[in-house]
Amino acid sequence: MKDLQQPSDPTHRHGDSFGRRLFSVVFFMSLSSALAAGMFGFFISNYNSVEEQLVTHENLKLRTELQILEERIRKASASLNELIEKDDYNYRVILDADPLSSEIREAGTGGYESFDRYEIQNIPELVNNYEAMEKLEGRLEVESRSFEELQNLLNERISMWASRPAIQPINNTQLNQLYMSYGARFHPIYKVMKEHHGLDFSAPKGTPVYATGDGQVARASTSGSYGKVIYLNHGHEYETRYAHLSRFAVRPGAFVKRGQVIGYVGSTGTSLSSHLHYEVLYRDRNVNPINFFQRDLSNKEYEKLIEIASLQNDALD
Repeated sequence: MKDLQQPSDPTHRHGDSFGRRLFSVVFFMSLSSALAAGMFGFFISNYNSVEEQLVTHENLKLRTELQILEERIRKASASLNELIEKDDYNYRVILDADPLSSEIREAGTGGYESFDRYEIQNIPELVNNYEAMEKLEGRLEVESRSFEELQNLLNERISMWASRPAIQPINNTQLNQLYMSYGARFHPIYKVMKEHHGLDFSAPKGTPVYATGDGQVARASTSGSYGKVIYLNHGHEYETRYAHLSRFAVRPGAFVKRGQVIGYVGSTGTSLSSHLHYEVLYRDRNVNPINFFQRDLSNKEYEKLIEIASLQNDALD
């Protein structure tokens, strides 16, 4: 006898299939959510936000620029130190000027007023750089004023060097035309002992006479003893005189340069023969012109000039 079988329930089979599908969907969604949450957590923990990355990049850029600034400050400071060294121990020595004192050098390097220390007090690198820049700025200002002073001093020295009597007043190539006649000597005309305030150069009439330094013609006229005479005012308290000329090549008030022809040798005034009487005055006092010729001659030539001139010590006026 056959077992009776219950007819299958289609509704029951459909319910089981739906439940399995629902479970699969829920399981897949749960697993996906868990994976997504894990990946999100991993991303959050290992990667910064776009804003944070931009800030990090900007900070790195600023730090690089800060390091470059520090290096430039260091190099500028080193260059300034070299300049100060040349200023104090080269330029000022050449120009006969004293080095600047440390008090003057450090003047103007006090507190920096163009930034708010409170805002950057927690960034020591910035504070140090601003202070270094402020000190550098102050030292540069001092050095700038120092160079202005040196420039003015140099201009004055150049003017003085160009103006100071420094050459022989005639072309004495053979060094045998100078008479060492400065000081007390027997006057060849008055026949008495008398001070001779210059040196005599023997030369033919018409020999060119040269200005021994830059200056202005203070006088070009005739006197009883000097005859035709020129006075040159060189400034810096120097004056030169050229006497017994035959004629003038300049007029009073004219400016002349060292080596310029100002007149010609003659024998006017109280003179025995054709020659030039030459004087140098400093601060209105006569000084021996022989002390100024060494600038125009080598040491050997200067020594020879003295030797030859010593043998010719008779005055010509």
